[in-house]
Amino acid sequence: MEKEGIKMRKFSKLILGATLAIGLIFQGSIPCHASNLFSGSYDGFDLSYYEGDRMVASDGWSNGGMFNCVWKNSNVSFNQGIMTLSIQGDQKGGYTGGEVKTKNTYGYGMYNVRMKPIKNNGVVSSFFTYTGPSYGTRWDEIDIEFLGKDTTKVQFNYYTNGVGNHEYLYDLGFDASKEFHQYGFIWAPDHITWFVDNQPVYTAWDNIPSTPGYIMTNVWPGINVNEWLNPFDGKVPLYAQYDWFSYTKLD
Repeated sequence: MEKEGIKMRKFSKLILGATLAIGLIFQGSIPCHASNLFSGSYDGFDLSYYEGDRMVASDGWSNGGMFNCVWKNSNVSFNQGIMTLSIQGDQKGGYTGGEVKTKNTYGYGMYNVRMKPIKNNGVVSSFFTYTGPSYGTRWDEIDIEFLGKDTTKVQFNYYTNGVGNHEYLYDLGFDASKEFHQYGFIWAPDHITWFVDNQPVYTAWDNIPSTPGYIMTNVWPGINVNEWLNPFDGKVPLYAQYDWFSYTKLD
């Protein structure tokens, strides 16, 4: 009964968060031509438990490059209605990270997450869409990334056919690591608008990605990216928490 109660409360909050964000569109908070494009097709992940039929935790491999960790499904846990992703040390003196992705791909629409990132030099906590050559497509990606060196800011970015360099650092006016807040973006054919607590804060218009991608979350320590993240100090364990995430289709 307790689990069902948590799930019902989470579902209510999840629906409310998405509804408030859509409501802002109809008030003209983003370009008006997007206001009539939402179909109502909705997919919510309340993260009360591991939904193995809809998501998968990465396990036993590494992205390489700047990702200084091996993904381990043991770094993904669910408790009291919250999904926790962790950075841990391993027995070889290296690090492990947590990553979850959806089994389905998603295209144009509204994406939202309620989360609390890690505050620590050298690490990233994220929510994003991704597809690329390993899935038989071009590399298209849309990012919400928290750089642990300063969690009073959030970084937005995107890649279209592997071309990035669209980073925008937004000053939140609060420390995101202290409490849960809602973050999201609307992805349309001609623009991406990012939101913080249901308020639009930044829009990109150039060379917008078009390939449907997987919804993903991960936490990881960086290597050889000190200018971007600051050096990782090796502190473990570190934890980011995710309350829920959702998608609403754009026709």
